[in-house]
Amino acid sequence: MDIETLIVDDEPAARRRLRMLIKADPEFKVIGECGDGLRAAEMIRNLNPALVFLDVQIPGADGFGVLQQIAGEGDLPTVVFVTAHREYAIPAFEAQALDYLLKPFRRSRFFEVLARAKSHIQLNAERQRGPNAAPDPALGPDSSQLLLIKSAGRLLFLKMAELKWVEADRDYLRLHFAKESHFIRDTMTNFQRRLGPNNFLRIHRSTIVNVNEIGEILPLLAGDYTVILRDKTELTLSRRYRPALDEFLRRKLASLPKSI
Repeated sequence: MDIETLIVDDEPAARRRLRMLIKADPEFKVIGECGDGLRAAEMIRNLNPALVFLDVQIPGADGFGVLQQIAGEGDLPTVVFVTAHREYAIPAFEAQALDYLLKPFRRSRFFEVLARAKSHIQLNAERQRGPNAAPDPALGPDSSQLLLIKSAGRLLFLKMAELKWVEADRDYLRLHFAKESHFIRDTMTNFQRRLGPNNFLRIHRSTIVNVNEIGEILPLLAGDYTVILRDKTELTLSRRYRPALDEFLRRKLASLPKSI
């Protein structure tokens, strides 16, 4: 697949270097470049790139302003911010950027980001094909799944697979890992979208669980269930969310090899 890519940087030399590095991977195709924010927003609308390398400090509108201009106009591209200014790292991730390249960067660092972008974009493409679609053999396992969160003034890079469960706590979510937990300001619906449908299920209006952590499910009264995790944490599966679990189990059973 060609991953169509747009380069936005006000320095011609920086654009040339990005273009050269991107072209080293034949699965990426540079479809345009520009050096100011107003033109960048226009090109994103017209070209609909899958990936944008976006400088922060550019004329017309800065990188964050570009994203504000196109917000609500359909699916946003995957964005990697590129800048010489370290202080924009947290705002970049708050803007849902995939990554943040700090100039000057090493080639090895760039290719790490490019690999993450490829994995992220291919996974999104697979999800859009629907939960019942056969997996694309060209898509490898999404081994780069990181969960980037801002907690207590820090930007944390956490492994999504190590997240056990999530609970709503008023305007915040509490993310439970094996040895720690973190509070973030988000909604259950938005955070579930970030996690994706493969291994995380909503089992209650205030609970999301990593299905790999489930050890046992016991019936209760009125159609509810108790979900017991491997660490003995007990959660409630409400009747409303039982169909989601049933569909997940159906897909898992269908994927098992049939007995001879």
